[in-house]
Amino acid sequence: MQKLQLCLLFLAGLSGTVAQTDLFRKVFVFPRASNNSYVILKPKPEQPLQSFTVCLRSYTDLPRPYALFSYATKAYDNEILLFKSSSGEYRLYVGGEFVTFRVPETRMDWEHVCAGWESTTGIAELWVNGKPLPRKGLRKGYSISAEAVIILGQEQDSFGGGFDLYNSFTGEMTDVYMWDHVLYNMKSIMWGGSFSRYIFGWNNLHYELVGDVFLKRRLLF
Repeated sequence: MQKLQLCLLFLAGLSGTVAQTDLFRKVFVFPRASNNSYVILKPKPEQPLQSFTVCLRSYTDLPRPYALFSYATKAYDNEILLFKSSSGEYRLYVGGEFVTFRVPETRMDWEHVCAGWESTTGIAELWVNGKPLPRKGLRKGYSISAEAVIILGQEQDSFGGGFDLYNSFTGEMTDVYMWDHVLYNMKSIMWGGSFSRYIFGWNNLHYELVGDVFLKRRLLF
């Protein structure tokens, strides 16, 4: 049994650090720009998505554009993408198309972001630190494939790869969740309120660290 455990640990080390655990009071630290460091999220939707909500919390001093959450399929590398294109602007992609949300300039701090979309109306929404921005229209009637690669910290320009150093995230990330429906009580989510059933969540996350990304204790915020 001990030999088997050692063998499994060795194999895990060859492909990155694989884990599934409650990450309470932990963060992923992306210490430097790269095109080979990221986090793969292992859970996937069981069927095509007609709606979703993605939430996460990030902390960075980057002045350039960067990707936070990338969900790529064989049809579209930007099937779902949450991308900060400037200090006052987010882009949400669905099915290769995007809408832009302009946010008020704030001092450097942790930023909690939730993005939601529903197929029936095409309504896309973004919440920043618990506050909603004006909703936009995007990809009405579209269905998001469940055959996906889900990555934090890089933008996929191909299925599972094609990373660009200058779109990589550096900083810290925590509290990552995804649901197969649209949520509205974002302030409760922001402050750790109770959650409905999700595709994946921070308190039971199955992930793989690739390259120079580290799981560290969270500093107070």
